[in-house]
Amino acid sequence: MSRHNFPNFGGSKTGTYVSALKNYNLPHFILEKVAQDCESNLVKKGRIEDRLQSMNDAALELLHKVFVNCEEDTEGLYAHYRFCAYISSMFHKCEILLNEKIEGASGKFHKVPVSVKNNGMYIAVGFNKSRGGPITKKETIKFYEIIDDIKKGEHGTLLADGIYGSSVGFEGEALVNLEKLSKSRKKDPENKIEFKTASFENRIYSVTKC
Repeated sequence: MSRHNFPNFGGSKTGTYVSALKNYNLPHFILEKVAQDCESNLVKKGRIEDRLQSMNDAALELLHKVFVNCEEDTEGLYAHYRFCAYISSMFHKCEILLNEKIEGASGKFHKVPVSVKNNGMYIAVGFNKSRGGPITKKETIKFYEIIDDIKKGEHGTLLADGIYGSSVGFEGEALVNLEKLSKSRKKDPENKIEFKTASFENRIYSVTKC
């Protein structure tokens, strides 16, 4: 049930959720995804407070768990939402797409958790690890190879950034290896890609030296 056009009872749990969430710069595509997952209505325009008010209790509770309490879930979905919002904050006025299948030069289609388009062209892709041990050297190699394949394909002409996020940290060897691979590309301007790593700690993503 939507509460759009209903009064906001500030003392209620709903009112508390809205009051807290309106202070977060939540991108609209995140609200749309949560509304879809929670079978909630969502007004498309207006102030963030009005859009939040149009959502049902389940959607507001989920948003509060993800962005205010920074809780974790067994599926890693909450971390995925936060990572998507982080990517959005890096690329203002660009189109953010979730779970795109992008074909690489090899002919293989890679499922990319978060991708960024500008004027219809991919300019960045992002992957995130939310569970298990720290990201390993083997995982950074796989990450690099996927992005390299996309870059060499017809959809990667303007691809310039690859972002690897982690809620579980990075092994030192993994960071050193990715830095080495990244530097090897800078000799060729046409194939240059900025590989960036970011760790989610203390309720915020921060860039890890790569």
